Amino acid sequence: MIRPAANALAVALLGVVLAGLVAGHSEPETLRSLAKTYITMAPQELATPNVVTAILLNYRAFDTLGEVAVLFMVAAGIGLVLGGRGEPRDALPAREPEPTVASSEIVRSGAALLFPLISIFAAYIIMNGHLSAGGGFQGGAVLASGVMLLLLARPGYPLDVGFLSTTESLAGVLLVVTGLAGLIFAGGFLDSRVLPLGQFGSFFSAGAIPVLSVLLGIKVGCELSVIIDQFRR
Repeated sequence: MIRPAANALAVALLGVVLAGLVAGHSEPETLRSLAKTYITMAPQELATPNVVTAILLNYRAFDTLGEVAVLFMVAAGIGLVLGGRGEPRDALPAREPEPTVASSEIVRSGAALLFPLISIFAAYIIMNGHLSAGGGFQGGAVLASGVMLLLLARPGYPLDVGFLSTTESLAGVLLVVTGLAGLIFAGGFLDSRVLPLGQFGSFFSAGAIPVLSVLLGIKVGCELSVIIDQFRR
């Protein structure tokens, strides 16, 4: 009796707090100084209409690099916990997961048909991240969702984890090398102006931002795919 009453009191207090926040909220009529600065500087300095991508891959690229490092550590931790007791992966006995209910031919064929389309859509999001909504993180997540769909429909599908890990590592190395090139030939580490800015709004523009977006998308997509593969074993 006491517990339901305490829960009801907690919910009521939370409702009062939320009601106060909603009542006191008002939409700002003008942009804050930092937002105005980014919106003004991104098209002029970086030749990109996507201010969000400009912030992620240039003005605050160190934060993005740190987020990628955190994702790498998560993937490494999951691989350490779920990857066996230290035996090489090739030495582990082959095991085909047996689903409780086997996927139908329609589901398997549908997943095989959708996976290339999802991959193309992910590539579009990554490659147009400097022009429209999207970018490396979003495209990589979409690519990994296609892998998850494929593995859900076909649990025994032989995903090449070694290739994914090598590709992810290579993308990470190239990301750092591009950042060092910005330090040497432009204004600082991960400065996208290491490449020509091109014409504003065109596909080949925004300096090294499209290159960084592609490398980031490959790295995120491969890391998330490896994590998904570890959980199905």
